Amino acid sequence: MIIDFHTHTFPEKIVQSTIAKLSASADIKNYIAGTLADLCSSMQNHGIDYSVLLPVVTNPAHEKKINRLTIETNEHFSESGIISFGGIHPDNEDYKNILKDLSKNGIKGIKLHPVFQKTYFNDIRYKKIIDYAMELDLIVVTHAGYDISYPGADFVTPSHILPIIKELHPKKLVLAHMGGWNCWDEVLDQIAGCDVYLDTSFSMTPLRSPKSKAATLSKSDSADIKTSRLQLGIGEFQKIVKKHGIDRILFGSDSPWADQGECIRILKNTGLSDLELSKILGENAGQLLNL
Repeated sequence: MIIDFHTHTFPEKIVQSTIAKLSASADIKNYIAGTLADLCSSMQNHGIDYSVLLPVVTNPAHEKKINRLTIETNEHFSESGIISFGGIHPDNEDYKNILKDLSKNGIKGIKLHPVFQKTYFNDIRYKKIIDYAMELDLIVVTHAGYDISYPGADFVTPSHILPIIKELHPKKLVLAHMGGWNCWDEVLDQIAGCDVYLDTSFSMTPLRSPKSKAATLSKSDSADIKTSRLQLGIGEFQKIVKKHGIDRILFGSDSPWADQGECIRILKNTGLSDLELSKILGENAGQLLNL
């Protein structure tokens, strides 16, 4: 069983404009068009059984529309294999009702994005959301680390994440991008070994500019990124996995910003055993999602 724990799609009406805007701001190419149908086709092509959709609420006024679509998407789960999480913004003052409604409708988790939502992860509003999500037994996935679209925006690096872990002890917290994109040393030193999950999305895949399919971003292309290593090396990946524990690593691609098949191939070339690969590629996520 293969489960991609980190994917994104966009409604047909806005998919082209949204993909174009995000691709331009990050200077990275998308691998599929970004619709639900494209994701389903990619899953079939690469033998992926389930994909978790992670919508991001960038404006509190958009929460209702996004979560209505989340519920509708999950109604077709048995046919599509798509599991959509809900979204919430720290400025949604009725966060308890939002989370209760998601839980009542069988939604398994929520996605937070402190960089896009311009809120520090250890802000009291996130604490309240995470605490109540824990009460409802919801999974919480957060973007972690820097974001390629917002160089230097330090909203959810380990210094912000650790206070949440120590204060709330969340058992179903998933830190995307191997615990913190582009701050790999801090992840190894401070996050690895904590009782949280890490997903592999957007960590080891090459970063390709839309200007050239073969072009990988160089340090000079990203001179204003706070640290210099845009990709997690295999050796660094192995160190984090060894310290953190194989049972709390989840496969994620960040599709459409990475090719699902390439992400699987990269994982298979990290020196992990077949048993370890089976855990990362699906077993760990299956247990977390109760599949």
